[in-house]
Amino acid sequence: MTDPNWLSVEVEEIREYIDKILGDRQLYIIYTHSDFDHIIGSGAFPEAKVIASSGLKHHEFKEEIMNQIYQFDQKYYVTRNYKPVYPSVDIEVTHDGQRVEIGSVTLTFYLAPGHTDDSLFTVIEPYVIFLSGDYLSDVEFPFIFGKYKDYVSTIEKVESILDHHAISLHVPGHGNVTDHTEEIKSRVVKSTYYLTSLSENHEDIEAFLREEYPFYEGMKSIHQENRKKANMNTC
Repeated sequence: MTDPNWLSVEVEEIREYIDKILGDRQLYIIYTHSDFDHIIGSGAFPEAKVIASSGLKHHEFKEEIMNQIYQFDQKYYVTRNYKPVYPSVDIEVTHDGQRVEIGSVTLTFYLAPGHTDDSLFTVIEPYVIFLSGDYLSDVEFPFIFGKYKDYVSTIEKVESILDHHAISLHVPGHGNVTDHTEEIKSRVVKSTYYLTSLSENHEDIEAFLREEYPFYEGMKSIHQENRKKANMNTC
C-alpha cells in the first residue's frame, strides 16, 4: 500500500479493505514523502512495516508536520477512529536502485528530491507499476517545496526510469492514474517545459498553466513561489 489518506471515512474504508484481503500476510506501506496529506493515515495501520526515504525517517520538522494534521482536522471538524502518528520507518531507502524483495514482488527505489527533500519513486515489479508521489500529475503543475535544481534533476531521472522499466501503470499522488506510455511521457514533457519556462521567465507560462491545469487559480500562489526559487537558482 502507499500513502493511505485522507478523510477519516476514506481511511476507514481502506482499513476495511486491507482487513478483507490481507490474510496472514505482512502489510507494507510505502510513503512517497512526508507532506501531511500523505502520512495522515499512518496511525490506522500500526502493524505495517514502513518503507520510506532516509529524508522522511530523519525529517527535522516531524512535530510541525503532525501539527498540520491537527490543524486540518480542527478546521474541517474531522474526527478519526485512530490517532495520527508520524510513520516509524522500518526499511530506509538510501540510494537510487535500492531493491527490496517481498515474496514474488521486487520494489526498486529512486530518490526524488524537489517536490520535497524526502520524496521517493518506486517501481513495483513484475507488475511494473510506477509510484511517483507528487510528480507527474495531470491536475497539478510541479510544486517545488524543495530545491528547484533538484526538481529538474528528478524529472530528468524519470526519463531514465522509463528507459529501464517498461511501465504499465503510473500512479501519481494527485490526479488520474494512467496506463498509457505516451501520457506518462507527455506529463514529463509538460513538467520539463514548465521548469524551463520558470528559469527563462517565459511570458506565456501563465497562459500555459491556465490551459493545462483547470484548477490553476487555486494554485497560483505556488507558481509565484516556484518562480522565486527558479530565479534564485539562475541568478
